Amino acid sequence: MKAKRLAPGLLLAGLAALEATRSARAQEWTQPGSGPEHRGAAVAPGQPLTAILADLLYDPFVPLETAESGGSLLVHYAVPLLDGSDAYMEFKSGSYIPCFLPGTGFPFPCGPDAWASQIWNVRKLVWENGALTTAWSFESDWKPVPAGGGVGGWEPVFHPALAGDFLYVPGASGTVYKLSKVSGNVIARINPFGIPDDPTYVAGGLAADGAGNVYYNAVALNRDDPWGSDARGAWLVRIAPDGTASKASFSSLVPGAPAPSASCQMSFTTNLPWPPSPAAVPPSNTCGSQRPGINVIPATAPGGTIYTVSRAHFNGRYAYVVAVRPDLTPAWSASLRNILNDGCDVGLPPNGTPGGCRAGSTRGVDPATNDIPAGRVVDMASSSPVVLPDGGVLYGSLTAYNYRRGHLFKFTSDGRAAATYDFGWDITPAVYRHDGTYSILMKDNHYGLGSYCFDSFFCPPETPRYDFVSLDPNLSVEWKFRNTNTFSCRRESSGEVTCVSDQPNGFEWCINQPGVDGNGVAYANSEDGFLYAIAPGGTLAGRIFLNLAVGAAYTPLSISEDGLIYTQNNGHLFVVGDLLRIPAPPVRKNRASRTVKPR
Repeated sequence: MKAKRLAPGLLLAGLAALEATRSARAQEWTQPGSGPEHRGAAVAPGQPLTAILADLLYDPFVPLETAESGGSLLVHYAVPLLDGSDAYMEFKSGSYIPCFLPGTGFPFPCGPDAWASQIWNVRKLVWENGALTTAWSFESDWKPVPAGGGVGGWEPVFHPALAGDFLYVPGASGTVYKLSKVSGNVIARINPFGIPDDPTYVAGGLAADGAGNVYYNAVALNRDDPWGSDARGAWLVRIAPDGTASKASFSSLVPGAPAPSASCQMSFTTNLPWPPSPAAVPPSNTCGSQRPGINVIPATAPGGTIYTVSRAHFNGRYAYVVAVRPDLTPAWSASLRNILNDGCDVGLPPNGTPGGCRAGSTRGVDPATNDIPAGRVVDMASSSPVVLPDGGVLYGSLTAYNYRRGHLFKFTSDGRAAATYDFGWDITPAVYRHDGTYSILMKDNHYGLGSYCFDSFFCPPETPRYDFVSLDPNLSVEWKFRNTNTFSCRRESSGEVTCVSDQPNGFEWCINQPGVDGNGVAYANSEDGFLYAIAPGGTLAGRIFLNLAVGAAYTPLSISEDGLIYTQNNGHLFVVGDLLRIPAPPVRKNRASRTVKPR
């Protein structure tokens, strides 16, 4: 397999050809999931996956980050934002402090404990003479929540959003910068909390509704013991187009949740197989206050309802999908408990057999709690709500008892549980509208893990397989596409791609949200290093090799109005499409690149 190279003559010819064939502006990709509903959909058809048109390094710390975790890239990255032919992308600078021996945490602080030594920037990227170049760069003072707790070593997401003529960028102490998207100049720094140097964090990314309001979750943690002490506060924040900010506490948005001092159910830790007996009661701990999942990004419905996700600070099994009215008063909150019933002797091997629960266990319960299974909101995931065309809302949760595959939940617009599907781990699905209905597109990985525990005697692993799935509005399967590639490939310095067959079980889909174009073609990255295009019906429409990415970060992608695919692989931003359809640069008064720093 030969790598495609850019020929300068063809690039310039492509600029002229494009001017004669470009269609009118279709849809911008202004935030995670494209638009306010987070459906991951574009109006334009995607271009053929024939050439890599750009390759930009945005995270120079990937080798150190993967070494620290033993080979996996545990980082959440932003989706490339698109505005016409311009793009806005996260770039990291500063320094990464490795541990003396990777993974040891010594000398403290190092590795994830030294995240704050990095600097998160946003660059505006423009097409100039067939190349994607920097128009300006803004350096934010935002820092992620500290490592530890449920976050573990998974670096949280830094995510701006476009709204009207402005780019909104997370800042320190729960603040947000409002930038001119043309110049990168700071228009305002919006501080809903009024306290400088406070351990309040923009938790998750920013999102905007159709009227230009910007929404995000914020959480205040104990400075000395962020995960061992209760959260000091948590809020859903709205910034109006005029820059005024308002907020609502999560305690007011989830009034039916257990009190912070109440006891919440944990998991059994001993006496496999679980549950230890048919009447066993698991240990419990203090629930803690309700707060957002750390990487959750709010979605908004066309009528103005805002959706976010809440969990108890100390226990992700007590979690809710939350609907909020435009005035930030609660509409409803739907618990992820008491819905599932596919545990022991249902979705697992028969009780008393390898992988199954203890003989005599109650049918349908979670073996780890001996109770009705609960969808869990975990801080190392990045799942966010998706508003559906019928007014329903989706959320992908973790459940560990079904081979750690999680569950996807669908709720109606008034908060009733409508359907579930037995995969949901770290996925925000894309939605394709067609023929008066819609399809839900997402990964469906079987990871080769044990059913509910990591002891191979009691929980032998299942065979890995890696599907991409289309579901109907009832979450029933329409079709599946399986990645059966067994070849690990690499790009040599000469540009040639060489491959060896060493992965008999294939490669998992390394996405936290796919994209879907106007023709229903879905785009998704795999750990085999390829970007795939999957047509309706589950047929392969095309693929292109980027670079091998085993242990890769789960990343989102975006689709431009010209059908270019902006995707990611191991800290690189790739733009893929047709060599003769590279965007032409708009007329600009000043094309010089510059750096803007916060005031």
